[in-house]
Amino acid sequence: MFEKIRRLIFGEPRDLDDPQLYHRVSLVAFLAWVGLGADGLSSSCYGPEEAFRALGPHGHLAILLAVMTAITICVIAIAYSNVIEHFPGGGGGYLVATKLLGEKAGVVSGCALVVDYVLTITVSVASGCDALWSSLPPHWAGYKLWAELGVLLILIVLNLRGVKESVSVLAPIFMVFVVTHVFLILYVLGWHLTGLPTIVHDAALDLHASVSSIGPWAVGLILLRAYSMGCGTYTGIEAVSNGVTTLREPRVETGKKTMVLMAASLAFTAGGIILCYLLTGTAPAVGKTMNAVLSENVFGAWRLWGLPAGSTLVIVILASEAALLFVAAQAGFLDGPRVVANMAVDSWMPRRFAQLSERLVAKDGILLMGVSAIAVLFYTRGNITTLVVMYSINVFITFSLTELGMARHWLAVRGQDPRWKTQLPIHSTGLVMCSCILGIVLCEKFSEGGWVTAAITGAVIAACFFIRRRYNVVRREMRRLDSLLEVPLPTGRPAPPSLDTKAPTAVVLVGGGFTGFGLHQILSIQRLFPYHFKNFVFVSVGLLDSGNFKGQAEVQRLEEQTAWNLERYVTWCKAHGFAAAYRFAVDTETVPALERLCCEVAAEFSRPIFFTGKLIFKEDKFLQRLLHNDTAFAIQRRLQFNGFQTVVLPIRST
Repeated sequence: MFEKIRRLIFGEPRDLDDPQLYHRVSLVAFLAWVGLGADGLSSSCYGPEEAFRALGPHGHLAILLAVMTAITICVIAIAYSNVIEHFPGGGGGYLVATKLLGEKAGVVSGCALVVDYVLTITVSVASGCDALWSSLPPHWAGYKLWAELGVLLILIVLNLRGVKESVSVLAPIFMVFVVTHVFLILYVLGWHLTGLPTIVHDAALDLHASVSSIGPWAVGLILLRAYSMGCGTYTGIEAVSNGVTTLREPRVETGKKTMVLMAASLAFTAGGIILCYLLTGTAPAVGKTMNAVLSENVFGAWRLWGLPAGSTLVIVILASEAALLFVAAQAGFLDGPRVVANMAVDSWMPRRFAQLSERLVAKDGILLMGVSAIAVLFYTRGNITTLVVMYSINVFITFSLTELGMARHWLAVRGQDPRWKTQLPIHSTGLVMCSCILGIVLCEKFSEGGWVTAAITGAVIAACFFIRRRYNVVRREMRRLDSLLEVPLPTGRPAPPSLDTKAPTAVVLVGGGFTGFGLHQILSIQRLFPYHFKNFVFVSVGLLDSGNFKGQAEVQRLEEQTAWNLERYVTWCKAHGFAAAYRFAVDTETVPALERLCCEVAAEFSRPIFFTGKLIFKEDKFLQRLLHNDTAFAIQRRLQFNGFQTVVLPIRST
């Protein structure tokens, strides 16, 4: 019953042998715009508001602010389109910094991205509920935090079902937002079309008066501060470059199309909303977002056949904002686990985060993102101002490192690639923009939440270096076992006997590579049961994880590599006079796949005993269990319940 309920909620396992699998789970440009671009577009619900608020009494600067916002979006989008072209395997800011600036810069960028995506989820959900509560009675405010928790739990379950499923469900919501907000902006601009020259003229006069009274430097600083406070507008643009592996082939072209859709929609929406604030005289109101006030100012008085059609339209607009913000949380669930998985492959994070579930999602990464987002939500009590500050700092750390890496790359290849003359200015401009915004936000908002995100990001970076150091210690210990590989194979022995399915058979479960760890298991078996076993059968699972889940060709390569490593074990055994064979499978989960293989071997050989190795430490601590999986004990439990004798061979580590 539990299994049926689990399958009902999360869906049936994916078939890795399906030749259309990657086509089925990948995203076309439109769905990528929904799933990844929603993060960028949703920032128009809070970014322009923060920027306009920062102008204070100098609202006439909104025209310049709208232009600066649109230009910045385009520059960052172009820069990240180049990132997609140069890093078509995904990874975004983490991979760019790692490859172009070094591992240390890479881990800083990766940790900033991980924290950023946690905050993406929290900001999106909190801002979405703010939009909903803008149309509800004030006494409902006490329920908002619990509603945010409920939305987070729903999104966690939805993402555990799969990438494409979660995006397809939310696509209609995304389109309602686009249609309603395009209509809102075009309606306001059209209504004030004849008065635009006057408004621009008055804004120019106000600007001239401000320059005369407080000086050009003061006006420039006010504009620059507002521009920086609206930095939340630019968050999410990098999401496509991080999630390239989820896109439909050809991935680079699909990624670039998605970036065009994202940049165009965000520049129009964010810049248009800032202009609408100015044209309609919208001002902040207690308990309401400025977009709610704007919608009420524009449509609140509308009546159709005596009915309050305007109020209904306002509710639809606010509901679509809330819904889109919930969709935007998808970017955190799609890209956050992917960044964690990339770092896990490089041993900066526990390697279990690189594993995929039977639905081909990074289950542990999704749970990490969700639980962390819930913790941040309760810490900040859903305060959107604090969350946006925390969110923006990490975004611009990654932006700055990415732009620095790409600028350095084009500077290095200026003698070989003629495109450097156009690409270097783009990335240099982006570097200046992003660095300025990061510096201003840190200085301006350090005491209002900036120090929290700096402390959290610093702690995550320190944890990553600690994890990497622990893995390096174990790796050095494992190298001493690899000395067995240096022993030459005996020559001149007679050909080994053929397999006897009725003779005692040692079934050895080995990892993906031909290592001293595996040979140590064989020697331990011979030492414990000298000359008892006549057959050796090696069983292994080629683990399909986030590092190699990039297409059917990668699966085939993984199959070939796994078979080649097992063939070397067979050759080693035959050279020592033992009959040997191997069995393998490619899967996303090691233990269930090993169980199936072992059952097949047990049906073929009548007297098998199963052996698996386990690295043991002098002290059994939580950290060891976190960093090193318990596959050996898990498979032992399953095989014992199947009625098969299973021996775990301890392999000591200091």
